[in-house]
Amino acid sequence: MSGSGTEPRSGTEPRSDPYAVEAAAARAGLVRLITMGGGLSDPRWRAAFAEVPRHLFVPVYYVGVAGGYERRTADHPDPERRAEWLRGAYADSPLATHVRHGELVSSSSQPSLMAEMLDALHVGDGDAVLEIGAGTGYNAALLSHRLGDERVTTVDLDEEITGPAREHLAAAGYRPPVVTGDGALGCPERAPFDRIMATCQLPSVPAAWVAQGRTGGLILTPLATGLVLLRVTGEGRAEGRFLSTPAYFVRLRSAAPEGEHGGEDGAASEERAGTWAATAALPREALRDERFHFLRTLSAGGLGPRGAYELWRAERRPHRSRFGVTVEGDRQWAWLDAPDGPHRWPLPGRD
Repeated sequence: MSGSGTEPRSGTEPRSDPYAVEAAAARAGLVRLITMGGGLSDPRWRAAFAEVPRHLFVPVYYVGVAGGYERRTADHPDPERRAEWLRGAYADSPLATHVRHGELVSSSSQPSLMAEMLDALHVGDGDAVLEIGAGTGYNAALLSHRLGDERVTTVDLDEEITGPAREHLAAAGYRPPVVTGDGALGCPERAPFDRIMATCQLPSVPAAWVAQGRTGGLILTPLATGLVLLRVTGEGRAEGRFLSTPAYFVRLRSAAPEGEHGGEDGAASEERAGTWAATAALPREALRDERFHFLRTLSAGGLGPRGAYELWRAERRPHRSRFGVTVEGDRQWAWLDAPDGPHRWPLPGRD
């Protein structure tokens, strides 16, 4: 299952899979769907999606229903329900895979979005890649297929996530290092990295990622309902623009000490309520346009909802690709059109 042009991956062969035939046909259909949408133009990524068995990474997942989530499993006694589970595993949609007290903790991202992110990362043979947010392990498997296990490192906060991810990877025949730790701190013991990608939402770019990226390397991370692609340009410095696509991910959970990013105090809660009220008072044309909500979120450190709306109107509803982010040491800011232009806002620190 190694991709063409890469070193042979390490690890054992996958164990017997009772769904192998049906799953292969479902994967082929998924690859056709993503390709028809303009994705997977690189044959090496196309081979990875065609060969890595996503269903082995989602033996259990949840779908939203009225009042909560419905559980779907590979071992359901009803064959129709098992078939429903397998179809869902190869649908081009995100899958909730870990729900705690009604809150989504971990998920498997939409395959077409994963394909776009992997393509944007411009991975080359021999590159060392750090993934923040191991999730099910599926994305790490795609990377391992392309690069080999030893070139991939994936990190997640809890053993209850990383343990099953290791099992899923081993079941599919992959064994990249799966590290249990705070993703915001990266993985210094395996640095430096040529590419760093996050599959979880953050308010800003952790300084550790920039420090652990090689000069010239790329960092791809969700930010403010978008995906920003940064190039490391020197010690402690990175800069780049947003991709054009919207992106919504589960929030990064941190191992910061209790109280450092805990519940809101009264003043913060009141400020949040005021922000929502100011947003709700804006014209419908803005509230119905997700591009405005992207700008509103990205500029929260410098503009209020009304200021964001006025800029959005003045700049003719700018697309995501006009925005970017600069990181310089302990300072980082988002900007419209140019890093040193008139429209820029500080990004918040790690919360």
